Amino acid sequence: MTLKTVLVAACALVDADGRVLIAQRPEGKQLAGLWEFPGGKIEPGERPEQALIRELKEELDIDVTEACLAPFVFASHGYESFHLLMPLYLCRRWSGVVAAREHAALAWVRPNRLRDYPMPPADEPLVAWLCDLL
Repeated sequence: MTLKTVLVAACALVDADGRVLIAQRPEGKQLAGLWEFPGGKIEPGERPEQALIRELKEELDIDVTEACLAPFVFASHGYESFHLLMPLYLCRRWSGVVAAREHAALAWVRPNRLRDYPMPPADEPLVAWLCDLL
């Protein structure tokens, strides 16, 4: 059986203290209660950077420019019903105040504490990369 590939762009927002923003998936969504890097599905005809700019505005009410999104690493993970391909970008500059518009909660976490938060299987391998960088 061939699984559909789903493209999702994610962002590790890094504040001035070197902490990374993670967001808790709300009740009613798949993988509810788990913590993830903000972002979302890439729409047809949309570039990953465009998707992230749109998603970060919708989810967190912040404005990000493409120049402030640095491609970092990607996740490739097979779930039961689809395969996820997810580039993770780093962003250290944005305008606006981060607010949880679609998530149950937000947390600014030091990279070495990210493993204290249960994450979807696709997000977990990205933590090691962030710990090495930050």
